[in-house]
Amino acid sequence: MELQEAVRSRRSIRQFLSKPVSEDIIRELIADSLWSPSWGNTQPWEIVVVTGSKMAEFKQKSQEALMSGHQVPTDIPMPQVWPEAYLDRYKELGKSVLGALSIAREDKEARMQHFVKMFGFFDAPAAVLVAVDKTLALEYAMLDAGIFLQTFCLLAHDRGLGTCIMAAMVTYPDIARELFGVPADKLFVMGAALGWPDPDAPVNCFERQRGSMDDFVTWVE
Repeated sequence: MELQEAVRSRRSIRQFLSKPVSEDIIRELIADSLWSPSWGNTQPWEIVVVTGSKMAEFKQKSQEALMSGHQVPTDIPMPQVWPEAYLDRYKELGKSVLGALSIAREDKEARMQHFVKMFGFFDAPAAVLVAVDKTLALEYAMLDAGIFLQTFCLLAHDRGLGTCIMAAMVTYPDIARELFGVPADKLFVMGAALGWPDPDAPVNCFERQRGSMDDFVTWVE
């Protein structure tokens, strides 16, 4: 796959097949992703790969925490206020996802079931969580972690795999720490679901939107 095609055709997958992803493939993807650039070549990312029974337990405990209303501070504060332009884009994505799932806006039960499925990571057989050391300059470390994760997602797409970068995976950092033995001095930045996309799921096929260049770029000559 050409790089431009990979960038333009990669999308967030919200329904995966039950087919597992082999450890060899995941190792190859990570090995290549480790060539991502970072500030001063510090390579601050720390990666947790979750599969098998631990993945099943992670899904179950995350869903239970959601259903119980369990609330804890995330390692990285979640935004509470969005400027209007960003909020509009966020809402449009929500409409596209719910529309593809045929969930009406007023159907609170169906919407809740969608969130439960989200915290089950859309049935993905694997997850990749990225953490950084809390002593680092967080802004730079998070940028580097994001570069790593984008590289990983593009490489996975190139192999026919799907990913979904998910804040839901790090919403309950206490669960992840307990299950995976991650010490408190590591901050969970983000996670990504990994698996084989379900090609027949409408939620994987809706038309995606991006802003125009004029929305983001200022030319200076």
